[in-house]
Amino acid sequence: MEGVLVRKIKKICVFCGANSGKDVAFVNAAFHLGEVLGKRKIDLVYGGGKLGLMGCVSTAVAQHERQVLGIIPSAFTVNNLVGETCGKEIKVATMQERLVMMMELSDAFIALPGGFGTLEELFQMISWAQLSIHNKPIGVLNINGFFNGLLSFVDHAVKQEFITSRARKILISATTADELVDKLQAFRFEPDPALSKLKWSPSSNQKEKLDLTLRL
Repeated sequence: MEGVLVRKIKKICVFCGANSGKDVAFVNAAFHLGEVLGKRKIDLVYGGGKLGLMGCVSTAVAQHERQVLGIIPSAFTVNNLVGETCGKEIKVATMQERLVMMMELSDAFIALPGGFGTLEELFQMISWAQLSIHNKPIGVLNINGFFNGLLSFVDHAVKQEFITSRARKILISATTADELVDKLQAFRFEPDPALSKLKWSPSSNQKEKLDLTLRL
């Protein structure tokens, strides 16, 4: 990465399945991602518990003596539904509160294979970046082509002019953990000139009028 300014990343939030998936490569990649984060001295923020890929990546990070923070809705802790969180745990009331806290406490985001919950978290972060609510890098670890269909769909949406070329750059992808972390560190946020004018501060009592076509 010679000649490239490197973003300082201390904490990465990982979104992934509470299941292990059909392909053992998913489990291996989750453990390897945790090892890469540990070796690079990067702490983990995740959804808590020890199920599936979530348990794999959190265990690997903890084994490398890095901090692990699980942010989990209280409803999931009833009857030990998702197992014991590996590391520190913060309980929240709602899923939305969980995602906001993840955004605030993390420097970057990685999605591993997962289901609807993983996709919802991934696209929420992308949408918030597009709206300049945050400017943090977001990537998918495309293990054995798991995200090929999703990436093709996003490119199709660009061609159909529902997603701008500028917004498309928000979503990074790589096939190995090391490559993905390198790309996250090299990421440079390019805010939309119009959307960056939006005021998201709770104390803001005036709505700015914008003459633009939103393609969200």
